[in-house]
Amino acid sequence: MEIFFWCLLGLLLAGYFALAGYDYGVGLLVRAFGRDEPERRRVLGSFGPFFLGNEVWLVAAVGLLFGAFPLLEGKVFKQNYLVVVAMLLGLITFTAAVQLRSRRPGAGRGGWDLLITGGALVTTASWGVFFGNLVRGLPATGPVPVADPFSLLWGFGFVALSALHGANFLAVRGDAELAAKGRYLARRLVLVVAAWVITVAGWMVVSGEIMSTVDRTWPAVAVLAAAIGALLVVWRGSPKVALAGSMVLAVLPVVLVGTLRFPHLLLSLDLHDAAASPGTLRLLTFVAVPALAVVVLVQWLTWRMNRRPVGDRTLLHF
Repeated sequence: MEIFFWCLLGLLLAGYFALAGYDYGVGLLVRAFGRDEPERRRVLGSFGPFFLGNEVWLVAAVGLLFGAFPLLEGKVFKQNYLVVVAMLLGLITFTAAVQLRSRRPGAGRGGWDLLITGGALVTTASWGVFFGNLVRGLPATGPVPVADPFSLLWGFGFVALSALHGANFLAVRGDAELAAKGRYLARRLVLVVAAWVITVAGWMVVSGEIMSTVDRTWPAVAVLAAAIGALLVVWRGSPKVALAGSMVLAVLPVVLVGTLRFPHLLLSLDLHDAAASPGTLRLLTFVAVPALAVVVLVQWLTWRMNRRPVGDRTLLHF
């Protein structure tokens, strides 16, 4: 059952980055895309109906991590304490600013826009550093260095990837003007993301320290091939196809960590030792599976009801 819950945890995180990733991406781009207040409201309104539903995937993933892998949760969060704190501060800032910026009609909103962009930047960069630490491998004891160049490279990559995801999302959900801007920017950001993927792959090949901590290298090769394919899809595809491609790119870091570190999650901890008792896992099965089905159904219905591009007559949530 440990493998089942490991895969389920990966699925929840994949859903979070595929969906909430474009929230942060739009937040990064809101000031660049919106020249005036009505346009910025349309930019934020593009993800308005999906915003809180997208965050549910992270809540579910953290809950499952606490319940199914309590020992892993304690070690991973403790060793990445500063990164996790920065991530939470960025997430809270971004979420609060998005929901509060339009509460007072006629009030100045430039400060809220800066908080939205800053919160999205801190959140995505922190996630990148966090995943960079996991790819490199956590030590048996003690915190990981926050300013490690490899992890900082991942932080930069996550920001670029989120911006690409947001641009592709606006190319699908925005009106004609926003869609044109989104597609134009996506064609340029895909080159930045491609350079990041190549740099990370080269670093992992050259650095014996990273690859010596895993039993096999095939997950990294498979993820690299999938990333190249997704980048080509984003470059050549229609807006909806490109959005699907950037969703795949957003999910691949989860796949890389989940396979690269299986079954030795840390340098001193394997999957069996990190998991909760069999009785607890059986109980979680009766809760987690129906809850996931409900989340997927609600997310699909929300998209079906709000699949048309944002326009002047669209009800704007923010």
